[in-house]
Amino acid sequence: MDQYLFQGLKVIDAATVIAGPAAAMMMADFGADVIKIEEPRRGDMLRWTSTMPDTDPGGENYMWQMDGRNKRSIALDLKDPRGLKVMHEIIAQCDVFITNMPYPSREGFKLNYEDVKPSNPNLIYASLTAYGELGAERNRKGFDQLAYWARSGLMDLMREPGTQPTQGLPGMGDHPTAVSIYAGIVTALLKRERTGEGSFVQTSLLANGLWSNSATAQGVMAGADTQKYREGSERPGFSFRVYQAKDGRWLQFNMVRNEELMNLVFTAMDATDLLVDERFKTPGAMYQHRDEIGARIQEIIASKTSDEWLEIFDDFDVPINRIGIVEETPTDQQILLNRMVTKPTNSKVGVPLVVNHPVQVSGVPHMPMELAPRLGEHSRDVLNELGYDDSTIEQFLSEGVCVEAESTASD
Repeated sequence: MDQYLFQGLKVIDAATVIAGPAAAMMMADFGADVIKIEEPRRGDMLRWTSTMPDTDPGGENYMWQMDGRNKRSIALDLKDPRGLKVMHEIIAQCDVFITNMPYPSREGFKLNYEDVKPSNPNLIYASLTAYGELGAERNRKGFDQLAYWARSGLMDLMREPGTQPTQGLPGMGDHPTAVSIYAGIVTALLKRERTGEGSFVQTSLLANGLWSNSATAQGVMAGADTQKYREGSERPGFSFRVYQAKDGRWLQFNMVRNEELMNLVFTAMDATDLLVDERFKTPGAMYQHRDEIGARIQEIIASKTSDEWLEIFDDFDVPINRIGIVEETPTDQQILLNRMVTKPTNSKVGVPLVVNHPVQVSGVPHMPMELAPRLGEHSRDVLNELGYDDSTIEQFLSEGVCVEAESTASD
Protein backbone atom coordinates (compact mmCIF):
# COMPACT_ATOMS: atom_id res chain seq x y z
CA MET A 1 0.00 0.00 0.00
CA ASP A 2 1.16 3.58 -0.69
CA GLN A 3 2.25 5.59 2.32
CA TYR A 4 -0.95 7.67 2.15
CA LEU A 5 -4.38 6.19 1.48
CA PHE A 6 -5.37 8.52 -1.37
CA GLN A 7 -1.90 8.74 -2.94
CA GLY A 8 -2.33 8.69 -6.72
CA LEU A 9 -5.88 10.06 -6.55
CA LYS A 10 -6.42 13.34 -8.40
CA VAL A 11 -9.02 15.67 -6.89
CA ILE A 12 -10.23 18.96 -8.37
CA ASP A 13 -11.31 21.63 -5.91
CA ALA A 14 -13.50 23.90 -8.01
CA ALA A 15 -15.39 25.19 -4.97
CA THR A 16 -15.25 28.43 -3.02
CA VAL A 17 -15.15 29.60 0.58
CA ILE A 18 -15.42 26.85 3.17
CA ALA A 19 -17.45 23.62 2.84
CA GLY A 20 -16.26 22.40 -0.56
CA PRO A 21 -12.63 23.47 -0.10
CA ALA A 22 -12.57 21.92 3.38
CA ALA A 23 -13.76 18.59 1.96
CA ALA A 24 -10.98 18.78 -0.62
CA MET A 25 -8.51 19.55 2.16
CA MET A 26 -9.59 16.34 3.91
CA MET A 27 -8.78 14.42 0.74
CA ALA A 28 -5.39 16.18 0.56
CA ASP A 29 -4.67 15.33 4.18
CA PHE A 30 -4.89 11.66 3.26
CA GLY A 31 -2.54 12.04 0.30
CA ALA A 32 -4.67 13.00 -2.70
CA ASP A 33 -3.22 15.38 -5.30
CA VAL A 34 -5.70 18.24 -4.92
CA ILE A 35 -5.66 20.92 -7.60
CA LYS A 36 -7.54 24.05 -6.65
CA ILE A 37 -9.02 25.96 -9.57
CA GLU A 38 -9.54 29.67 -8.87
CA GLU A 39 -10.50 32.77 -10.75
CA PRO A 40 -7.42 34.84 -11.60
CA ARG A 41 -8.10 38.15 -9.88
CA ARG A 42 -8.66 37.57 -6.16
CA GLY A 43 -8.96 33.82 -6.05
CA ASP A 44 -11.18 31.99 -3.61
CA MET A 45 -12.82 34.27 -1.04
CA LEU A 46 -11.45 31.81 1.54
CA ARG A 47 -8.06 33.48 1.01
CA TRP A 48 -9.24 36.67 2.72
CA THR A 49 -12.11 35.46 4.95
CA SER A 50 -9.89 35.90 8.03
CA THR A 51 -9.81 39.65 7.45
CA MET A 52 -13.57 40.14 7.11
CA PRO A 53 -15.64 41.97 9.76
CA ASP A 54 -16.96 39.71 12.55
CA THR A 55 -14.09 37.26 12.01
CA ASP A 56 -11.34 36.99 14.61
CA PRO A 57 -8.48 39.27 13.60
CA GLY A 58 -5.20 37.42 13.25
CA GLY A 59 -1.67 38.13 12.17
CA GLU A 60 -1.77 35.33 9.61
CA ASN A 61 -4.28 34.25 6.99
CA TYR A 62 -5.33 31.42 9.25
CA MET A 63 -8.58 30.41 7.50
CA TRP A 64 -6.72 29.90 4.21
CA GLN A 65 -3.94 27.96 5.91
CA MET A 66 -6.47 25.71 7.67
CA ASP A 67 -8.68 24.82 4.69
CA GLY A 68 -6.29 25.46 1.80
CA ARG A 69 -3.40 23.34 3.05
CA ASN A 70 -1.69 20.61 1.03
CA LYS A 71 -3.19 21.73 -2.30
CA ARG A 72 -1.90 23.05 -5.60
CA SER A 73 -3.41 26.14 -7.24
CA ILE A 74 -4.10 27.02 -10.85
CA ALA A 75 -5.79 30.33 -11.65
CA LEU A 76 -7.98 30.08 -14.77
CA ASP A 77 -10.27 32.56 -16.51
CA LEU A 78 -13.24 30.36 -17.40
CA LYS A 79 -14.81 33.18 -19.40
CA ASP A 80 -11.99 32.76 -21.88
CA PRO A 81 -12.71 29.70 -24.09
CA ARG A 82 -9.10 28.59 -23.72
CA GLY A 83 -9.33 28.66 -19.94
CA LEU A 84 -12.61 26.73 -20.02
CA LYS A 85 -11.01 24.17 -22.35
CA VAL A 86 -8.21 23.66 -19.81
CA MET A 87 -10.85 23.17 -17.10
CA HIS A 88 -12.57 20.43 -19.12
CA GLU A 89 -9.22 18.77 -19.83
CA ILE A 90 -8.39 18.69 -16.13
CA ILE A 91 -11.79 17.20 -15.30
CA ALA A 92 -11.33 14.50 -17.95
CA GLN A 93 -8.21 13.30 -16.14
CA CYS A 94 -9.31 13.54 -12.50
CA ASP A 95 -10.89 11.07 -10.09
CA VAL A 96 -12.96 13.48 -8.00
CA PHE A 97 -14.46 16.85 -8.94
CA ILE A 98 -15.80 19.04 -6.11
CA THR A 99 -17.83 22.15 -6.90
CA ASN A 100 -20.36 24.52 -5.41
CA MET A 101 -20.54 26.61 -8.57
CA PRO A 102 -24.08 28.05 -8.98
CA TYR A 103 -26.11 26.09 -11.51
CA PRO A 104 -26.50 28.97 -13.98
CA SER A 105 -22.69 29.11 -14.18
CA ARG A 106 -22.36 25.34 -14.50
CA GLU A 107 -24.88 25.37 -17.31
CA GLY A 108 -23.16 28.25 -19.10
CA PHE A 109 -19.75 26.57 -18.84
CA LYS A 110 -21.17 23.08 -19.56
CA LEU A 111 -19.83 21.81 -16.26
CA ASN A 112 -22.87 19.85 -15.11
CA TYR A 113 -22.35 16.18 -14.36
CA GLU A 114 -24.12 15.20 -17.57
CA ASP A 115 -21.75 17.46 -19.53
CA VAL A 116 -18.49 16.04 -18.17
CA LYS A 117 -19.46 12.41 -17.61
CA PRO A 118 -18.95 11.30 -21.27
CA SER A 119 -15.28 12.29 -21.16
CA ASN A 120 -14.74 10.67 -17.74
CA PRO A 121 -17.33 7.93 -16.94
CA ASN A 122 -15.45 6.93 -13.77
CA LEU A 123 -15.61 10.44 -12.33
CA ILE A 124 -16.87 11.10 -8.82
CA TYR A 125 -18.68 14.43 -9.20
CA ALA A 126 -19.42 16.03 -5.80
CA SER A 127 -21.97 18.82 -5.94
CA LEU A 128 -22.65 21.17 -3.04
CA THR A 129 -25.64 23.50 -3.21
CA ALA A 130 -27.19 25.81 -0.67
CA TYR A 131 -30.74 24.48 -0.81
CA GLY A 132 -30.68 21.24 -2.81
CA GLU A 133 -30.53 20.05 -6.41
CA LEU A 134 -34.26 20.48 -7.11
CA GLY A 135 -37.02 22.98 -6.47
CA ALA A 136 -37.56 26.71 -6.68
CA GLU A 137 -34.50 27.48 -4.55
CA ARG A 138 -32.09 25.36 -6.59
CA ASN A 139 -30.35 28.37 -8.11
CA ARG A 140 -30.33 30.58 -5.02
CA LYS A 141 -26.98 31.60 -3.68
CA GLY A 142 -26.45 30.85 -0.04
CA PHE A 143 -23.88 30.61 2.68
CA ASP A 144 -24.00 28.54 5.84
CA GLN A 145 -25.48 31.45 7.79
CA LEU A 146 -28.41 31.59 5.36
CA ALA A 147 -29.04 27.97 4.40
CA TYR A 148 -27.64 25.88 7.27
CA TRP A 149 -28.36 28.20 10.17
CA ALA A 150 -31.35 30.36 9.21
CA ARG A 151 -33.32 28.32 6.67
CA SER A 152 -33.13 25.03 8.62
CA GLY A 153 -34.81 26.47 11.71
CA LEU A 154 -31.72 26.22 13.92
CA MET A 155 -31.38 30.00 14.17
CA ASP A 156 -34.95 30.35 15.43
CA LEU A 157 -34.60 27.67 18.09
CA MET A 158 -31.15 28.59 19.43
CA ARG A 159 -31.96 31.71 21.40
CA GLU A 160 -32.78 32.81 24.90
CA PRO A 161 -36.51 33.18 25.67
CA GLY A 162 -37.91 36.48 24.49
CA THR A 163 -34.85 37.42 22.43
CA GLN A 164 -34.34 37.73 18.69
CA PRO A 165 -32.83 34.81 16.71
CA THR A 166 -29.13 34.36 17.41
CA GLN A 167 -26.49 34.95 14.74
CA GLY A 168 -24.21 32.02 13.99
CA LEU A 169 -20.44 31.74 14.02
CA PRO A 170 -18.19 31.84 10.93
CA GLY A 171 -18.04 28.44 9.24
CA MET A 172 -20.33 26.85 11.82
CA GLY A 173 -22.33 24.98 9.20
CA ASP A 174 -19.66 24.76 6.53
CA HIS A 175 -17.23 22.51 8.37
CA PRO A 176 -19.81 19.86 9.37
CA THR A 177 -21.09 19.97 5.79
CA ALA A 178 -17.53 19.36 4.55
CA VAL A 179 -17.53 16.07 6.45
CA SER A 180 -20.77 15.10 4.67
CA ILE A 181 -19.22 15.89 1.28
CA TYR A 182 -16.14 13.84 2.20
CA ALA A 183 -18.32 10.93 3.37
CA GLY A 184 -20.24 10.98 0.10
CA ILE A 185 -17.03 11.00 -1.95
CA VAL A 186 -15.50 8.12 0.00
CA THR A 187 -18.75 6.12 -0.35
CA ALA A 188 -18.70 6.74 -4.11
CA LEU A 189 -15.04 5.71 -4.32
CA LEU A 190 -15.89 2.41 -2.61
CA LYS A 191 -18.75 1.92 -5.08
CA ARG A 192 -16.35 2.63 -7.97
CA GLU A 193 -13.86 0.14 -6.59
CA ARG A 194 -16.56 -2.55 -6.54
CA THR A 195 -18.44 -1.70 -9.75
CA GLY A 196 -16.09 0.43 -11.83
CA GLU A 197 -18.78 3.10 -12.07
CA GLY A 198 -18.52 6.79 -11.28
CA SER A 199 -21.17 8.66 -9.29
CA PHE A 200 -22.92 11.94 -8.78
CA VAL A 201 -22.57 12.88 -5.09
CA GLN A 202 -24.67 15.69 -3.69
CA THR A 203 -25.45 17.39 -0.44
CA SER A 204 -26.60 20.85 0.60
CA LEU A 205 -26.16 23.27 3.45
CA LEU A 206 -29.90 23.09 4.12
CA ALA A 207 -29.81 19.27 4.32
CA ASN A 208 -26.99 19.41 6.84
CA GLY A 209 -28.71 22.12 8.87
CA LEU A 210 -31.88 20.04 8.95
CA TRP A 211 -29.82 17.00 10.00
CA SER A 212 -28.31 19.03 12.85
CA ASN A 213 -31.84 20.07 13.81
CA SER A 214 -33.32 16.61 13.22
CA ALA A 215 -34.11 15.71 16.84
CA THR A 216 -36.58 18.60 16.87
CA ALA A 217 -37.59 18.51 13.19
CA GLN A 218 -38.39 14.80 13.42
CA GLY A 219 -40.71 15.56 16.31
CA VAL A 220 -42.53 18.09 14.15
CA MET A 221 -42.86 15.50 11.38
CA ALA A 222 -44.28 13.07 13.92
CA GLY A 223 -46.96 15.58 14.93
CA ALA A 224 -45.33 16.96 18.08
CA ASP A 225 -46.96 19.94 19.81
CA THR A 226 -44.42 22.59 18.94
CA GLN A 227 -46.39 25.34 20.67
CA LYS A 228 -46.07 23.46 23.94
CA TYR A 229 -42.36 22.95 23.25
CA ARG A 230 -41.86 26.67 22.64
CA GLU A 231 -43.84 27.64 25.72
CA GLY A 232 -41.79 25.22 27.81
CA SER A 233 -38.56 26.81 26.64
CA GLU A 234 -39.75 30.18 27.95
CA ARG A 235 -39.37 28.84 31.53
CA PRO A 236 -37.04 25.84 31.30
CA GLY A 237 -36.75 23.15 33.93
CA PHE A 238 -33.91 23.48 36.42
CA SER A 239 -31.56 21.16 34.50
CA PHE A 240 -32.07 23.10 31.27
CA ARG A 241 -30.59 26.19 32.83
CA VAL A 242 -26.91 27.07 33.17
CA TYR A 243 -25.45 28.09 36.52
CA GLN A 244 -22.60 30.48 37.26
CA ALA A 245 -19.90 29.42 39.71
CA LYS A 246 -17.89 31.60 42.06
CA ASP A 247 -15.14 32.15 39.46
CA GLY A 248 -17.61 33.43 36.87
CA ARG A 249 -17.58 30.24 34.79
CA TRP A 250 -20.81 28.52 33.79
CA LEU A 251 -21.86 24.91 34.36
CA GLN A 252 -24.10 22.92 32.03
CA PHE A 253 -26.69 20.68 33.76
CA ASN A 254 -28.57 19.69 30.61
CA MET A 255 -28.14 15.91 30.87
CA VAL A 256 -29.44 15.61 34.45
CA ARG A 257 -32.72 14.14 33.27
CA ASN A 258 -33.89 11.41 35.64
CA GLU A 259 -34.69 11.08 39.32
CA GLU A 260 -31.56 9.09 40.15
CA LEU A 261 -29.26 11.73 38.69
CA MET A 262 -31.21 14.52 40.35
CA ASN A 263 -30.75 12.86 43.73
CA LEU A 264 -27.01 12.45 43.10
CA VAL A 265 -26.70 16.12 42.12
CA PHE A 266 -28.47 17.32 45.26
CA THR A 267 -26.31 15.03 47.39
CA ALA A 268 -23.16 16.29 45.66
CA MET A 269 -24.23 19.87 46.34
CA ASP A 270 -24.87 18.98 50.00
CA ALA A 271 -28.44 20.08 49.43
CA THR A 272 -30.35 17.04 50.62
CA ASP A 273 -32.92 19.41 52.10
CA LEU A 274 -34.18 19.80 48.55
CA LEU A 275 -34.93 16.08 48.45
CA VAL A 276 -37.39 16.33 51.32
CA ASP A 277 -38.93 19.64 50.34
CA GLU A 278 -42.54 18.93 49.33
CA ARG A 279 -42.25 21.37 46.44
CA PHE A 280 -39.52 19.24 44.85
CA LYS A 281 -40.53 15.75 45.87
CA THR A 282 -41.22 14.46 42.35
CA PRO A 283 -39.92 15.41 38.92
CA GLY A 284 -43.36 16.83 38.14
CA ALA A 285 -43.29 18.95 41.28
CA MET A 286 -39.77 20.09 40.47
CA TYR A 287 -40.93 21.26 37.08
CA GLN A 288 -43.91 23.07 38.54
CA HIS A 289 -41.60 24.93 40.96
CA ARG A 290 -38.68 25.20 38.56
CA ASP A 291 -38.02 28.89 39.21
CA GLU A 292 -37.63 28.33 42.96
CA ILE A 293 -35.38 25.29 42.65
CA GLY A 294 -33.32 27.01 39.94
CA ALA A 295 -32.74 30.01 42.19
CA ARG A 296 -31.69 27.73 45.06
CA ILE A 297 -29.25 25.78 42.86
CA GLN A 298 -27.72 29.02 41.56
CA GLU A 299 -27.18 30.16 45.14
CA ILE A 300 -25.36 26.91 45.95
CA ILE A 301 -23.26 26.83 42.74
CA ALA A 302 -22.13 30.42 43.35
CA SER A 303 -20.48 29.31 46.61
CA LYS A 304 -17.61 27.39 44.90
CA THR A 305 -15.43 27.72 41.82
CA SER A 306 -16.08 25.71 38.69
CA ASP A 307 -12.93 23.63 39.34
CA GLU A 308 -14.22 22.70 42.77
CA TRP A 309 -17.62 21.74 41.38
CA LEU A 310 -16.15 19.66 38.58
CA GLU A 311 -14.16 17.63 41.07
CA ILE A 312 -17.22 17.12 43.25
CA PHE A 313 -19.53 16.16 40.40
CA ASP A 314 -16.91 13.80 38.94
CA ASP A 315 -16.73 12.01 42.29
CA PHE A 316 -20.48 11.41 42.05
CA ASP A 317 -20.27 10.47 38.34
CA VAL A 318 -22.92 12.93 37.25
CA PRO A 319 -22.87 14.38 33.70
CA ILE A 320 -22.21 18.05 34.44
CA ASN A 321 -19.48 20.04 32.73
CA ARG A 322 -18.06 23.50 32.48
CA ILE A 323 -18.89 25.59 29.43
CA GLY A 324 -15.62 26.01 27.58
CA ILE A 325 -14.27 29.24 26.17
CA VAL A 326 -12.44 29.29 22.87
CA GLU A 327 -9.43 31.12 24.33
CA GLU A 328 -8.53 27.94 26.23
CA THR A 329 -8.32 25.65 23.18
CA PRO A 330 -4.62 26.22 22.31
CA THR A 331 -3.56 24.81 25.69
CA ASP A 332 -6.40 22.31 26.22
CA GLN A 333 -4.64 19.01 26.88
CA GLN A 334 -7.67 16.96 25.83
CA ILE A 335 -7.59 18.67 22.43
CA LEU A 336 -3.82 18.40 22.09
CA LEU A 337 -3.49 14.76 23.16
CA ASN A 338 -6.22 13.64 20.76
CA ARG A 339 -4.69 15.44 17.76
CA MET A 340 -7.68 17.71 17.30
CA VAL A 341 -5.11 20.28 16.28
CA THR A 342 -1.88 19.80 14.38
CA LYS A 343 1.51 21.50 14.41
CA PRO A 344 2.54 22.60 10.91
CA THR A 345 5.72 21.03 9.57
CA ASN A 346 6.41 24.19 7.57
CA SER A 347 7.24 27.23 9.72
CA LYS A 348 6.06 29.54 6.93
CA VAL A 349 2.46 28.61 7.74
CA GLY A 350 2.79 31.27 10.41
CA VAL A 351 0.52 29.81 13.10
CA PRO A 352 1.72 27.39 15.79
CA LEU A 353 -1.33 25.10 15.68
CA VAL A 354 -4.01 24.41 13.05
CA VAL A 355 -7.39 22.77 13.72
CA ASN A 356 -7.66 19.24 12.28
CA HIS A 357 -10.71 17.77 10.62
CA PRO A 358 -12.33 15.17 12.92
CA VAL A 359 -11.75 12.02 10.81
CA GLN A 360 -9.02 9.80 12.22
CA VAL A 361 -8.51 6.19 11.16
CA SER A 362 -5.89 3.83 12.54
CA GLY A 363 -3.18 2.99 10.01
CA VAL A 364 -4.22 5.90 7.77
CA PRO A 365 -1.67 8.67 8.35
CA HIS A 366 -2.19 12.33 7.56
CA MET A 367 0.13 14.18 5.20
CA PRO A 368 2.49 16.61 6.93
CA MET A 369 0.86 20.01 6.88
CA GLU A 370 2.29 22.18 4.13
CA LEU A 371 1.73 25.83 3.30
CA ALA A 372 -1.52 26.62 1.47
CA PRO A 373 -0.68 27.64 -2.12
CA ARG A 374 -0.33 31.16 -3.42
CA LEU A 375 -2.88 32.06 -6.08
CA GLY A 376 -1.79 30.39 -9.31
CA GLU A 377 1.36 29.00 -7.73
CA HIS A 378 1.11 25.77 -9.74
CA SER A 379 -0.53 27.07 -12.93
CA ARG A 380 2.54 26.36 -15.04
CA ASP A 381 3.04 22.87 -13.55
CA VAL A 382 -0.57 21.83 -14.12
CA LEU A 383 -0.54 23.06 -17.71
CA ASN A 384 2.70 21.18 -18.34
CA GLU A 385 1.11 18.00 -16.98
CA LEU A 386 -1.76 18.47 -19.43
CA GLY A 387 0.76 18.57 -22.29
CA TYR A 388 0.88 22.31 -23.01
CA ASP A 389 4.23 23.50 -24.32
CA ASP A 390 6.13 26.44 -22.85
CA SER A 391 5.25 28.86 -25.64
CA THR A 392 1.51 28.24 -25.23
CA ILE A 393 1.80 28.59 -21.48
CA GLU A 394 3.62 31.91 -21.88
CA GLN A 395 0.88 33.09 -24.22
CA PHE A 396 -1.80 32.06 -21.71
CA LEU A 397 0.00 33.96 -18.95
CA SER A 398 0.57 37.08 -21.03
CA GLU A 399 -3.05 37.18 -22.21
CA GLY A 400 -4.62 36.47 -18.80
CA VAL A 401 -6.02 33.03 -19.59
CA CYS A 402 -4.29 32.01 -16.39
CA VAL A 403 -1.96 33.63 -13.88
CA GLU A 404 0.90 32.38 -11.75
CA ALA A 405 1.84 33.42 -8.25
CA GLU A 406 4.63 35.82 -9.18
CA SER A 407 2.23 37.97 -11.22
CA THR A 408 -0.37 38.55 -8.53
CA ALA A 409 -0.34 40.36 -5.20
CA SER A 410 -3.39 38.51 -3.89
CA ASP A 411 -2.06 35.53 -1.96
